[in-house]
Amino acid sequence: MNKSELVESMATAAGISKAAAEKSLTAFLDAVTDALAKGDKVTLVGFGTFSVSARAARQGRNPQTGATIKIPSRKVARFKAGSKLAEAVK
Repeated sequence: MNKSELVESMATAAGISKAAAEKSLTAFLDAVTDALAKGDKVTLVGFGTFSVSARAARQGRNPQTGATIKIPSRKVARFKAGSKLAEAVK
């Protein structure tokens, strides 16, 4: 499912226009992005939790040359499915 299909599904389920559904989806994505950028967690009970995790620096290899390279540390977004979501896809 891509974004336009999700917007259409949301509009149908909520009985609203596609434009309103797209605004809602965009607002949700912006709110989650802003929270994660601040280092906060976003928890949707039953659905899951979005969080930020630190990935340590490590050594890697260039697959073409085999040369050792340094991979710097960085922050990454994580998602952990909640119980209802996990049970639904089981």
